[in-house]
Amino acid sequence: MIQLIGFDGDDTLWHSEGYYQSAHAAFEAIVGSYVDLADAGLHDRLLETERRNLRLFGYGAKGMTLSMLEAAYAVTQGRISSADMHRIVELGKEVMAHPVELLPGIREAVQAVAHHYPIVLITKGDLFHQEIKVAGSGLADLFRRIEIVSEKDARAYARVLGEFGLEPSNFAMVGNSVRSDIEPVVRLGGWGVHMPYHVTWAHELENGMEAGHESRVIRIDSPSSIPKALAALQARAQAPLTGRE
Repeated sequence: MIQLIGFDGDDTLWHSEGYYQSAHAAFEAIVGSYVDLADAGLHDRLLETERRNLRLFGYGAKGMTLSMLEAAYAVTQGRISSADMHRIVELGKEVMAHPVELLPGIREAVQAVAHHYPIVLITKGDLFHQEIKVAGSGLADLFRRIEIVSEKDARAYARVLGEFGLEPSNFAMVGNSVRSDIEPVVRLGGWGVHMPYHVTWAHELENGMEAGHESRVIRIDSPSSIPKALAALQARAQAPLTGRE
């Protein structure tokens, strides 16, 4: 049986990626006054810089800002002004300061799930920023545990489940990212509810999800479908093995 439900934070409970996309657009406008964006391949170069810096800065607005500064300096060959470098820093601050806006219907969905299961929040990113989001969401009291991790991989999920004394087959994760929320849980033997957000960072679009796991994942379009999807997964989990595969 499924005995524990995990929820992702960014773009599952509250809006996030849209603020990063706006910062990227403003960043391109700044750098575009120095170089031709297409010729410079700024989008790809920034993504490459962000990926390279993940192991140093981690996820979140601070890492994005440092990567934007590095990419801007490299693309303009050092010609970018100190004033424009400062403008880029301000873009990062604006992302850090954005209000916590819940997805429509998510509060009711989380409350409904919490009525039947213990729930945990497993989110990744900058610790300080994520703590602010959790506090501002008004949902913190619903969660049995809140985990802010540097990477959402199989090791992180296994550690959380081990502390609850549960097998992966007793766990289902709800999230918008196949790479971070669904694939590592399913690989362990757990279950997933995939609720895509309307815009996703290119890095999160990459995943190694293999065919054959479809029965362990349900894709939905809105928070209101979360309780029903979990009920369907519970039925599959309780069915004889021959009836699941």
